Amino acid sequence: MVYAVHHRTATVDGLDVFYREAGDPQAPVVVLLHGFPTSSHMFRDLIPALADRYRLIAPDHIGFGQSAMPSLQEFPYTFDALTDVTAGLLDQLEVDRFAMYVQDYGAPIGWRLALRAPERVTAIITQNGNAYEEGFVKPFWDGVFAYAEAPGPETEAPMRAALTLDITRWQYLNGVADPSLVSPDNWVHDQALLDRPGNDEIQLELFRDYPTNVDLYPRVHQYFSDSQVPLLAVWGANDEIFGPDGARAFAQDLPKAEIHLLDSGHFALESHLETITEHIRDFLARALA
Repeated sequence: MVYAVHHRTATVDGLDVFYREAGDPQAPVVVLLHGFPTSSHMFRDLIPALADRYRLIAPDHIGFGQSAMPSLQEFPYTFDALTDVTAGLLDQLEVDRFAMYVQDYGAPIGWRLALRAPERVTAIITQNGNAYEEGFVKPFWDGVFAYAEAPGPETEAPMRAALTLDITRWQYLNGVADPSLVSPDNWVHDQALLDRPGNDEIQLELFRDYPTNVDLYPRVHQYFSDSQVPLLAVWGANDEIFGPDGARAFAQDLPKAEIHLLDSGHFALESHLETITEHIRDFLARALA
């Protein structure tokens, strides 16, 4: 049976939340949490590849993709607030237990969901979704943390550069052995959304909030250690944002973590969809048995 991918919108706390959904409503749920600067668009090919066995739910975070983009005065752009909306969507969809796939920004949102209700998380797939300081690659993060610590014209300039087409394209192509495998539609799509009036201020607000994710790491590590949640890391080893040490670090608290380093970059799904899909299907078949 072929499962269609449905494009839906729910209202959570007065905000429209767009999400992609596919699969048998009675099947085990996998929640897909996207990173910066993209949206659930990054999962457009993975969803149908898994929908024969699982119910896939992939929301766009507030301020991203097709979800609502309220102003800074209307919504507090913090990772806590983004998590509140994601949790509200899952409650509305009556999702009690779920595995999750986290990438980039999706990781701190996923970690917060797990810390709030660890019994609901059945398994974790992390694809360049960081949880350890070992994963941060200089100089990319030096600029983020400098801006968060002391916002001002000098520290803001590099962050505004991170919102340009050149850097968006770089995030997709850097570290990819065969760039021809990566569709330029990705960065054209993402950049059009970044260039919406007011979205720059939203992204800067989230950059300023990013250190709260690092502050959370000790609690996340304790959660890993206490729960021994099944975890699969499928990681673009050439990523110059979250490096391979970030993948290896999961073994510190989860000795049974399955770690696979791929010859790719930050958005490894674009070049290694089939490999990642095979790893996920094998992992979830065992983790959710």
